Amino acid sequence: MEGEEKESIREASKEWSDEFKTLVKTEDLDSLRHLQHLILGRLQDSNAVLSHYNEFAENCFTDVSLEFSRNTRLLKSMKADLDYIFLKLRSIKAKITETYPDAFPDESTSDAFDRRPNLELPL
Repeated sequence: MEGEEKESIREASKEWSDEFKTLVKTEDLDSLRHLQHLILGRLQDSNAVLSHYNEFAENCFTDVSLEFSRNTRLLKSMKADLDYIFLKLRSIKAKITETYPDAFPDESTSDAFDRRPNLELPL
């Protein structure tokens, strides 16, 4: 029983595939296969180009990241130095203000003495 059922399924499958072959032209199938090969070739070329670019980008990132971290350390060091300098200047200014109260003008007259442009304002 089972063997007969498998045989009938096999025959039906063969008939269906034969009918399907008559619906599709051989030239169309060849054209599709050719186009698939072209697409495969282009995708392989694109993959190779992207792989080379990824290697190049990784090398560049390594170089830039080392330089970036070095510059970051330098900027942090400079900030620490400037913070120390401004702290010292404030303490010196406080000592001078204690000794000579008229040494620094009040806020209303300080604008008249300071003629430097404000670099934080847009031009």
